Amino acid sequence: MKLFSLTVSLALLGTAFQAQAQTASSTKLGGTVTVWSWDSAAKGLQSTVPGFNKLYPNVKVNVVDLGNQNVYDRGLAGCAAGGADLPDVYSIENGEAEVFWARFPDCFTDLTSLGADKIFKNYPAFKWSELSVGSKRYAMPWDSGAVVMFYRRDLYQKAGINPASIRTWADFEAAGKKMASKGVKMGTIANGGDDEWFRMLANQNGCYYFNATATQITINQPGCVSALSTVQRLNSAGILATGDWNTQITNVKTSRVAGSLYGAWYEGTIRTNAPDQSGKWGVYLMPAAQAGGRRAANLGGSALALPAASKNKDAAWAFMQYALGTTQGQVTMLKADGLVPSLLSATKDPYISQAQPYWGNQKIWQTVLGTLPQIQSVRGSQFYQDAHQIMVVVQSDLLKGKYKTSKEALDDAASKIASATGLPMSK
Repeated sequence: MKLFSLTVSLALLGTAFQAQAQTASSTKLGGTVTVWSWDSAAKGLQSTVPGFNKLYPNVKVNVVDLGNQNVYDRGLAGCAAGGADLPDVYSIENGEAEVFWARFPDCFTDLTSLGADKIFKNYPAFKWSELSVGSKRYAMPWDSGAVVMFYRRDLYQKAGINPASIRTWADFEAAGKKMASKGVKMGTIANGGDDEWFRMLANQNGCYYFNATATQITINQPGCVSALSTVQRLNSAGILATGDWNTQITNVKTSRVAGSLYGAWYEGTIRTNAPDQSGKWGVYLMPAAQAGGRRAANLGGSALALPAASKNKDAAWAFMQYALGTTQGQVTMLKADGLVPSLLSATKDPYISQAQPYWGNQKIWQTVLGTLPQIQSVRGSQFYQDAHQIMVVVQSDLLKGKYKTSKEALDDAASKIASATGLPMSK
């Protein structure tokens, strides 16, 4: 099913949901709703407050930017303390969400009790996989991390590279060698600090740390081996820079790299950190593993949860519905901070088809959102952090030459994850 030919019934569901939010304003909700979030996500939520207050003028929304790690750590501590000191609305990354549901199943409100079952089809299925336990929905989908390649038009042109000709990772490698001859890398990999390139390519190949039910370790299956082999090959070709989050941004600002492979939320990061490069950037689909293969994946993305201990649940739920369940709320955050909508009805908003000046007047949001139907679901599980930390080290060791092959490296990773989690390895 094409993203831009959604059924009429789905559009009606989205309209009904917005009408529900507007009708609820007649309940005269009041009080304060405290929201914990971080960085651009906090700014995005803050941008929706004026529109929300037109419907709910008596509700004060207090968005608190605590930083990503602090939100996670304080959330775990609050749940361990029976919900003490938690906010009314809690921001949570999809990949880390299942840690909370598994360890603290009573810490957050089951949103089906508030009507979330009626909006399930309003979002891509992959956004719900880590937010649900059986029939329970513990958080509401927020932004997506649809992966694309952000690239510098001017640098590609100087190197004689046509982005339309890059359809596979082999094409990307060949283009990277041309770019390297100009003293510029194709992108930055966070070797030793993260494994995001591996995760993006593994998701593209239908593989992840764990299987769809999070009951087996699948990190050494063929799709993952192919993904890590590609990362190893690109790194060995000398076409990628290495660096942490701040270094990656510096590489963009100083034109040391000609692009960034990331979830689409990175759009706001580039635009706000390199305003002087307006008009020089563009977007194309991530290369496929082989000709005709999938050119879509997801990296990151978040959700909003409602702590069970909230003393203003009705107002908190109303804010969540407005920010995440209405086209107006979702598009406001897209415009403000590049937070890519998960709400399917928002993909039909006229803004999505507008040319974006910073991106060389390309209609980038059509490209980005057009990949949503192709993204495959993954399960981070309650053991996400264990697997992630192990994989970061294994990938780094592979690129340092401590393993002969990617298969050997991933077999070792699978064994270590099994020891850390008690889960069996898939055969």
